[in-house]
Amino acid sequence: MWIADGWKDYEVIDTSKGEKLERWGDYLLIRPDPQVIWDTPREHRGWRKPDGHYHRSKKGGGEWEFFSLPEQWTIHYKELTFHLKPFSFKHTGLFPEQAVNWDWFGQKIRQAQRPVKVLNLFAYTGGATLAAAAAGASVTHVDASRGMVTWAKENAAASGLKEAPVRWLVDDCVKFVEREIRRGNHYDAIIMDPPSYGRGPKGEIWKIEDSIYPFIRLCTRLLSRDPLFFLVNSYTTGLAPSVLTYMLSTELKNFGGHVEAQEIGLPVSQSGLILPCGASGRWEK
Repeated sequence: MWIADGWKDYEVIDTSKGEKLERWGDYLLIRPDPQVIWDTPREHRGWRKPDGHYHRSKKGGGEWEFFSLPEQWTIHYKELTFHLKPFSFKHTGLFPEQAVNWDWFGQKIRQAQRPVKVLNLFAYTGGATLAAAAAGASVTHVDASRGMVTWAKENAAASGLKEAPVRWLVDDCVKFVEREIRRGNHYDAIIMDPPSYGRGPKGEIWKIEDSIYPFIRLCTRLLSRDPLFFLVNSYTTGLAPSVLTYMLSTELKNFGGHVEAQEIGLPVSQSGLILPCGASGRWEK
């Protein structure tokens, strides 16, 4: 398992009864987590006095209950700064477990000692974009949500990366890749963090089980002659590390290199155990 254990401003304090207690900077949140199927004693005081609690509805979805949480606040990861705010379906605008991937590809970009062009697809609020840009890459950031791209730009400005070479694009990722192939453009590295289900800006349907493999195949046509890495993240339980390994190995075999996939996770302070948070597949030269 790859563990995101480099945080100072974020912490999973405890997990129990389908929920996790987290520290986001100065604030404590309780949020649902489907992986937490155990029932352990809730001894930490944060369970009784959180700043915000997302209650999942039995009918689907849910709603936030706020106690003393601001509309927006910031946390830091190394040289990066992120604006956070509670919004739909339990999210805060950041997936902290992805820091383990930011560290991995950031090091690869720095060690490449050459210009590196990165394509970040389903790029959300820009965690991977900022990590790649801070390491010296030029980045094309693509997400179907205008609001998410605006949020990512704000994070870039807060991180001192407002003038970094980043192209910010609101677009359907599949259609964008198809156009880039027709244009003859290429990238040295590709990052994708696809949702389990989603819609593009013009109603395009994305269902990961049906779409991910042909999309990986399509994206390999954008790789340069000397690519650096290809990263695929998955929060869908059906896409286990072995499935990610198989897909990447099949489609990238002509480029040499090697593939590795693992669960990613976050340390839990109270138990000393690791909370699983999906999986990542990495191809690298």
